[in-house]
Amino acid sequence: MDSKKYAQLSVMMFLQLFIWGSWFVTLGTYLASIGFSGSDIGTAYLTNNIGAIISPLFIGLIADRFFSAEKVMALLHLLGGVVLYFVSDLTTTSSIITGLLLYNSIYMPTMALANAVSFNQMDAPDAQFPKIRVWGTIGWIIAGLMISYVLAGQFDNVEASSIPMKMGAVASIILGVYSLTLPNTPPQNTEKKVSLKDIFGLDALALLKDKSFAIFALCSLLISIPLAFYYAFANLYLNELGMEAAAAKMSLGQVSEVGFMVLMPLFFRRLGVKWMLFVGMVAWIIRYALFTAGDMDSLVWMLYGGIILHGVCYDFFFVTGQIYVDNKADKKIRASAQSFIALLTYGVGLAIGSGLSGQVVDIFTENGVKDWTAIWITPCVLAAAVTLLFVLTFKSDDKIESSN
Repeated sequence: MDSKKYAQLSVMMFLQLFIWGSWFVTLGTYLASIGFSGSDIGTAYLTNNIGAIISPLFIGLIADRFFSAEKVMALLHLLGGVVLYFVSDLTTTSSIITGLLLYNSIYMPTMALANAVSFNQMDAPDAQFPKIRVWGTIGWIIAGLMISYVLAGQFDNVEASSIPMKMGAVASIILGVYSLTLPNTPPQNTEKKVSLKDIFGLDALALLKDKSFAIFALCSLLISIPLAFYYAFANLYLNELGMEAAAAKMSLGQVSEVGFMVLMPLFFRRLGVKWMLFVGMVAWIIRYALFTAGDMDSLVWMLYGGIILHGVCYDFFFVTGQIYVDNKADKKIRASAQSFIALLTYGVGLAIGSGLSGQVVDIFTENGVKDWTAIWITPCVLAAAVTLLFVLTFKSDDKIESSN
């Protein structure tokens, strides 16, 4: 891949994640400021999970059969930018949730399309894709910094406003136009009859006959439930505690993600698959325990610790899990297996967690005051239960461990 294509794809990935990071982190804080209940906020985040479930349908039945990926990206981002800007000016609960459902149904397919455009240009994906993908993480970080240190200088209480959504909308339109300049990525399955079984990776169900893989799949789904608490309510929590520039400081989690990604090969050699997964799950327990006990005085280090643990939480479990699936699945069903696990985690698991987290927040809210200690204990206990199930039942695969 030449330097021009590398630059093109890097800019694309930067904008792709910049858009998501612009509105996703602060959405809960904004919705709470306009009177959304905890359940309403959970439902708003649920629309993102529904978009993740719809995405394979759109890609498999339409985009991957009839149109070039970069042209579909252009159309979706242009349309998505208009929709997100429109949603940012809505005021009622039902209209905002409906608008977010429409927007996420438009945006989430672009994640797969961005990957497709990238992989189509690569001759050594294992070595080249991480160098492209890291620019997406940088885009997410820059979005948080812009909210806290650029927009905050222009607008009052920006994290509790719809301004970040408008920033994401403008970035979406920019990427829509830019997508028209990307290398051509023609549809891949023009002659192939695609079934729902193919789209959702259900060929991978055969792997569930393997007890270890079945336990891994179950625990992947279950650990995604407490994960949703962080996505939906961490920014609101930090703002209510009085942390300044919370969105920017939360981007320290993405910085740690990059750092631990670099260190993963070293840990892999020393720990192997089972204990890498275990460490990732334990990190979620520790993160929520730190949030439970932290404050903005002498224990503020706990809040920063909980944020920075994101690198371990994500890389050690989800990235290790992708590697585990790649090793366990036969080459013919490898893509199906990855799609199946993505459906379980980003679709079903996070969807359950989004709904549950909102209900938990409402239970522990009285007269508008949230008992954050009780709220964070809930995902802490859930993560601990899943981790215990995993460590007691998952059998390590020596072949996989030695190959990494």
